[in-house]
Amino acid sequence: MYAEVLFNMIKMEEDIDFLQKTCYNFIEIFKGDFYIMILAKIDKNFALETSITRKDVVWFNIKNAPFEIHGLYDPKNTERFIRMPEDIAKTVSDAVWDLNHRTAGGRVRFSTDSPFVAIKALQKTMHHSPHMTHAMQNGFDLFSTRNGIYSFAGAFIPPVDSKGGFEQLRDVIGHTGKMDTYTLNFPLYGEVEDLYIGIKEGCHISSPEKYRDIKPVVYYGSSITEGGCASRPGNCYPAIISHRYNLDYINLGFSGSCKAEVPMAEYLRELDMSIFVCDYDYNASFEHLQESHYRLYEIFREKQPDTPYIMITLPNAWLFNDGIAKRKEIIFESYKKAKALGDKNVYFIDGKDLFGSDNWDNCTVDGTHPNDLGFYRMAERIGLTIKEIIERF
Repeated sequence: MYAEVLFNMIKMEEDIDFLQKTCYNFIEIFKGDFYIMILAKIDKNFALETSITRKDVVWFNIKNAPFEIHGLYDPKNTERFIRMPEDIAKTVSDAVWDLNHRTAGGRVRFSTDSPFVAIKALQKTMHHSPHMTHAMQNGFDLFSTRNGIYSFAGAFIPPVDSKGGFEQLRDVIGHTGKMDTYTLNFPLYGEVEDLYIGIKEGCHISSPEKYRDIKPVVYYGSSITEGGCASRPGNCYPAIISHRYNLDYINLGFSGSCKAEVPMAEYLRELDMSIFVCDYDYNASFEHLQESHYRLYEIFREKQPDTPYIMITLPNAWLFNDGIAKRKEIIFESYKKAKALGDKNVYFIDGKDLFGSDNWDNCTVDGTHPNDLGFYRMAERIGLTIKEIIERF
């Protein structure tokens, strides 16, 4: 009854700024037992220009409630979506500053009973690497969540010749008609400036189910950590682990540019996290890896002495040439030194275990970057260690 009275008051309000603020407060107040009717129904000034021809689509800016944005830095106050502060990224390297605009690990979560979801993405650039899918580089994918169980619900793949972004509407795979939670994964290699989500007029929207009640897992590493070459954003190993254990996470994979520079190490140690995954083996020369690997651990431990710290060697260690063996030994020495000093929260994962013992040669696109099978197997092995850790929280 009170909701209906307030709703009728809102409909009579002519001040657009007041209306918008009141409506989003209205969502928060009544989200437990009442879902607000679509804002565009109240006032057509909130309608979004779109080329989608369906007349029953209503749009929302994901920067407003009840949407929750994860894996991106200060997403409501930056001009475009980024993964770490611009000024800090610049002090690390020009390459990291540039790659920081890629939205790997970015997600928006919400609940709805709409039978379809539409998106309108404004994107500064489109990437076209030949060994990576267009869907992974520039597209989005959607997963539904029911009681913590994730299921693929659809892919949003831009036309090859699209510029400046794209719009698309997809029926939800496995739609139940109930208020299910959805996770929309951002492009792994693309850059996103703004994103709007549309649902069916007359349907409801509310806050999502919560992630497991622990801090995010932070992944730091190479293009493999970033997600190259999964077929879709939700198929990289950090995303698979997130789905499996209902974990929030931050993906700080920077293709060819993760070298554990001191400014990056000092930034990483300040992040509020549950687990740190160190996976930058590929990007450092033998000499640089030798110089930087244990240094990163030391800098991190100055501020986070007890955070679980996982060290990983590169996944194609099955090649086992002299260079790979030496690199692995550097990382293993960091691990042994940390253990010898009494660290009970440091873990080592041997890259030779990541692709398994059978059909390991089918796990990459180009001999380096994992395909979906490779990422699935990486998630299996790394996920075991993460599961072991979180079960003790």
